[in-house]
Amino acid sequence: MLEQVDAHRWFCNTCSHEWRAGSVSQRFRSLDDLSARTGLRRDEVVTLADIGALNSFGYDRRSALWQAERAVRPSGELFDEAGMTAQAGEAGEAGGAGWADEELRRSVPLKPMTESERLVADFAGMGLSIGRHPMALRREELSMRGILRAIDLRHERQGRRVRVAGMVITRQRPGTAKGFVFLTLEDETGIANIIVRPDLFARDRLTIVEEPFLIVDGVLQNQDGVTSVRAEEVRGMRGVDVDFDAHDFY
Repeated sequence: MLEQVDAHRWFCNTCSHEWRAGSVSQRFRSLDDLSARTGLRRDEVVTLADIGALNSFGYDRRSALWQAERAVRPSGELFDEAGMTAQAGEAGEAGGAGWADEELRRSVPLKPMTESERLVADFAGMGLSIGRHPMALRREELSMRGILRAIDLRHERQGRRVRVAGMVITRQRPGTAKGFVFLTLEDETGIANIIVRPDLFARDRLTIVEEPFLIVDGVLQNQDGVTSVRAEEVRGMRGVDVDFDAHDFY
């Protein structure tokens, strides 16, 4: 939120940055322009590049990471607009800084991120992703292993043995629950409620507490309109490197 200081200056209450007339409405022309006008630190520019926020400048994420190192360095004649124009002229090319930017993009030796790598970067930088859910990337493999989606549980009969998997978004152990632990697993279709007996929790405590993704085998039960899985076996799901913080209450 911008708060006007005087006729020529505004102060952003969100990022604590002062904006001057001309910089508020004018679109950023390049990564160099963004760095020069906002005064972003190196780690901030790198985070923006890593989560895809700089893609509008014509980069993929890895190219943006590569250019971020250049953009945050002190400017010199080699990288200012005049210097780039001179380089373009010496090479017999037209386009000035635009030509230089294109040359820099072509010279990036890094391959674009895969979808899995973009997902990992999103969670590392923001704790969430606007892309596909991590479980969606593994769904074909999981289906072949008989693992149901959360949305499928409502259509299964009471007492059936089922297998579900997901991201552990909550772990709860209420003091009135006589040692029972309640987990919430999230996949791309919704959530699955898991009930863990005290003896199973004692046996597999390390897995239940520390693994961010779980596969649970158990018995489906429906009480008072709430569908849950009474766990009989719990194990970690490997191959998903997303880092996030679950809501744990112990």
